[in-house]
Amino acid sequence: MRKILPIILFLLSYSLIAQDITVQNENKKRIEEEIAIIDKQLTENTLKQKATIQELTLLQKKVKSRKQLLNEIDAQIRSINSRINRTQRDIKKLEQELDTLEQYYSRLVMNTYKNRDSKVWFMYVLASDNLEQGFRRYSYLKNLSKTLNLQGKDIILKKEELEAQKVNLENLKKEAQRVRNERNNEYKLIVSEENKSKKLVKQLSTNEKKYKKEIAQKRKEIDRLNREIQRILAAAVKKDKGEEVNIVLTGEFEQNRGKLPFPVESGVIIEEFGEHNHPVYKNLKMPFNNGITISTSKKATVKSVFDGVVKQILIVPGYNQCVLIQHGSYFTFYCKLSNVKVKSGDKVKLGDEIGTLETTPEGNSLLHFQIWNGTQKQDPQKWLR
Repeated sequence: MRKILPIILFLLSYSLIAQDITVQNENKKRIEEEIAIIDKQLTENTLKQKATIQELTLLQKKVKSRKQLLNEIDAQIRSINSRINRTQRDIKKLEQELDTLEQYYSRLVMNTYKNRDSKVWFMYVLASDNLEQGFRRYSYLKNLSKTLNLQGKDIILKKEELEAQKVNLENLKKEAQRVRNERNNEYKLIVSEENKSKKLVKQLSTNEKKYKKEIAQKRKEIDRLNREIQRILAAAVKKDKGEEVNIVLTGEFEQNRGKLPFPVESGVIIEEFGEHNHPVYKNLKMPFNNGITISTSKKATVKSVFDGVVKQILIVPGYNQCVLIQHGSYFTFYCKLSNVKVKSGDKVKLGDEIGTLETTPEGNSLLHFQIWNGTQKQDPQKWLR
């Protein structure tokens, strides 16, 4: 057990390092996909000659994503360095073991050479003090050739293992250098995009009166939307009290917390749940966001995130057409649709098409998405996969 335990601990730690690198690669891939989506939307911006809040929001989100990517790269560098250090220790240990084996092998060769004459071999056994010693000497000499061959094979295997570890070390060093180069490139991009963002903020900061007016207008639109949603939800909850709520569907929805699919094929969250400051005027508070806003491609298709029943379709100024779907005691809300493909009372399955989003002046689409438990608003980011 004393010999096996270190091997088990080594394998476990090596496995954990490998798992860390796998997770880091998955996170990197996810963040890189998000950056690619933002790049595509910025490229498709039809108001290229005019600085817009949406462009700034996307750019700031891109910088944030790049910083997350940088953190993942740093974690990957730490993991690779850990593997390099471990491999270097393994190489040193193998070299020491090989040195010991070669010394022992040399002694075996010398003993074999000394006892090459069968007469000397015979006299050595006869010169024993007693029968037991004679038997031991006989066994030793008999197995000397076999031991020599086995020891030689051990040395060959150990040398092969040592060479393999040296090759592994070189590959790890190359990988570490590649990742460090990647990090340097990402850092340069962050600096460049932060400078672009600052420049955009400077351009937009000349219109404070305009944006204060826009915020006031947006607050009115959000208040109107929230009042309408709360009225509908309160009526639905009151009605449900007199009827049997689908407990099974409620439970299934709850079990999928953190696993629900995105309501659009691809997109990036540009407005998060809660209260936030204006992207340009940090002293100005934006209206409280009861959901999230997802920036996606032009005329993107919106899909139901879970099985349910279409409760209501309504039109709200500033949010165009909105669809409310009930999932037991839970509700999901989809806004800013240009056309709707479902009607009140329709049963929908996960992934069913609800409608198509309207196109913004910038040339892409925005989805406003909310989740409610009865009349209690939820943070959708905690529910989406």
